[in-house]
Amino acid sequence: MIVGVCRIALILPGNDSLKGKRAVVRRIVDRTRSRFNVAAAEIEDMDVKRRAVIGFVVVSNDSRHANSMLDNIASFVLDISDAVIVDQQMKIVRIGDEMRNGSASWSVNQKKFYE
Repeated sequence: MIVGVCRIALILPGNDSLKGKRAVVRRIVDRTRSRFNVAAAEIEDMDVKRRAVIGFVVVSNDSRHANSMLDNIASFVLDISDAVIVDQQMKIVRIGDEMRNGSASWSVNQKKFYE
């Protein structure tokens, strides 16, 4: 299993209230979830009027696909709002190889699924 994580920091020029900021963030999160079927949430700076940090997570079976999805999400976020991306961090993590090799540590309840 491949997990792709993206953290996008945005500046919201011209925004003077938390209510306005939350409307922008909600629109970005809702439209991105709908279009890409990803997990998304505001993750930092909730009480800062002109800055938003949003996290996105995708799950795939191919690292190239996960990377491509995260790139497309960043482009989409830039296109659908007046927000300016000031920082973008991505990480692709492979999870599960240790389960195939038998070296994973599992509790008794989880282990019975592999017996």
